[in-house]
Amino acid sequence: MPFILKRNTLTEKNYAFASDNTAGLCPSALEALMQANPGRVPSYGDDDWTRKASDRIREIFECDCEVFFVFNGTAANSLALASLCESYHSIICHELAHVETDECGAPEFFSNGTKVLLAHGQNGKLHPAAVESLVLKRRDIHYPKPRAASLSTPTELGTVYQPTEIADLLEICRKHGLRSHMDGARFAHAVATLGCQPADITWRAGLDVLCFGGTKLGISLGEAIVFFNKDLAAEFSWRCKQAGQLASKMRFLSATWSEALGSGVWLENARTANARAKQLEAGIRES
Repeated sequence: MPFILKRNTLTEKNYAFASDNTAGLCPSALEALMQANPGRVPSYGDDDWTRKASDRIREIFECDCEVFFVFNGTAANSLALASLCESYHSIICHELAHVETDECGAPEFFSNGTKVLLAHGQNGKLHPAAVESLVLKRRDIHYPKPRAASLSTPTELGTVYQPTEIADLLEICRKHGLRSHMDGARFAHAVATLGCQPADITWRAGLDVLCFGGTKLGISLGEAIVFFNKDLAAEFSWRCKQAGQLASKMRFLSATWSEALGSGVWLENARTANARAKQLEAGIRES
């Protein structure tokens, strides 16, 4: 149940502090859906809205990446990680990572049993030394071979990796032959916090694949899986289809992305959310 705080003013308002999953669409997202609704268009992603949304993601990241749209974050994270590993591999992540605590075993399920290895780290961050320790812990054939590392920014504790922290972490991944995944359910909030270019904390630092969150921005359902390492995206369309994540009316997933990315709403909404969080913190400290 959402937590409701009532403020006693001349115009009393209710403030809900539940997950943003309870919120409606932002007005521009709703308008984008309405614009995509009339007429008949090609299905399964072969439409202008999906092409435009994919191209806008490429523009924002300043690279020729492969883009796939799926229904939700669990599918995005799990299918992306499955593309990085075989069943006898393991994935290193922080002990509080969403892929460990809140995906109901989906990463293991969709990768046919890949084991998740948990690392400690202050402030919810995965640290290079913790990753290296797990890689070197055992190297015999009886142990699931580490093949991928997953980080979240912002983390589950709301902290944000600095660009140098991401670069150091991904350098360790390259040193040990690990592929890299970023859970970016609130990636826009990290970009807004850092004031950096999206490329600076993704492919320029060496990231292989990002799960770019849209639901948390109020732009309808759907998440974007962005492969910077295009070799890892080979046959990923079939993986999405098999998992029930290939939308027949794909334009209703991608239309809101196209509008939000083109108009800048994705960053505007993130900046607003960050500002409100700081306002809430200040109010709590003063009370």
